[in-house]
Amino acid sequence: MKAETLAIVQQMQNNEATDHAIYTALAKQTKSPENRKVLEKIASDEAVHASIWGRYTGSEARVNLFRVRLFVLLGKIFGLVFVINLLESGEGDASAAYTRLSGELPEARSILEDENRHEAQLAAMIHEESLSYISSMVLGLNDALVELTGALAGFTLALNDNQVVGMAGFITGVAATLSMAASEYLSKKADPSEEHPLKAAVYTGIAYMITVALLLLPYMLLSSPLVALFFCLVIAGLIILGFTYFVSVVRKTSFLHGFLEMIGISFSVAAISFLIGWAARAWFNIEM
Repeated sequence: MKAETLAIVQQMQNNEATDHAIYTALAKQTKSPENRKVLEKIASDEAVHASIWGRYTGSEARVNLFRVRLFVLLGKIFGLVFVINLLESGEGDASAAYTRLSGELPEARSILEDENRHEAQLAAMIHEESLSYISSMVLGLNDALVELTGALAGFTLALNDNQVVGMAGFITGVAATLSMAASEYLSKKADPSEEHPLKAAVYTGIAYMITVALLLLPYMLLSSPLVALFFCLVIAGLIILGFTYFVSVVRKTSFLHGFLEMIGISFSVAAISFLIGWAARAWFNIEM
């Protein structure tokens, strides 16, 4: 075997062993017996693949413990579906390597087919209740970002006082949270296929209220209204970035399209509200 081929095989062996450790750790972490069974099956397949490559290298695989700990942590924070889809999204380089190896090593093609077929099927069996309400979370987040960034931009120019803007934003945010949660509850309750309308309302309300708290934070900590507005928009951009990435991974959709669309709408509304606040302040000759 060529030295170059051996190096690729060794890397494949290490990767498979690392993935085996990740799925084993995730299986121990989950409380769902069904999910645990799925993860143990994926871990078993990865161990078989690592042992096949081990016959060629004649050495023990080196598990990347940092990668294992990282994905276990991501699983605790973002859930199993996110982690599994993230692992699958990194399979492009592995597929290219397997394709290169298939000319010399017959096992490479069968392992690649096994990876593409079985892991996708097994991953689809993973069930997480929180993902059933992702549309409710998106609704709450989108509405909070669009409505509150716009309101805070308008308040900032019209009122020009961080304490007053913060109080007005808090009242607006709480009222909007309750309104959105109630609307989501009534909407889901009217849907015959929806079994838990209250949970959908809770997810909507939580997503909305967390967003409200983060957007108001600069007004609580800073003295300059314009500086506070700047950091408010930065926080809004980071929230959009993080949540859009999460949704793109779990739903396997385009991250860039979703991010640009969401940030474009939110910041456009903020800009319009900013101009309305400026016009209102000039029209009514408000000085604060």
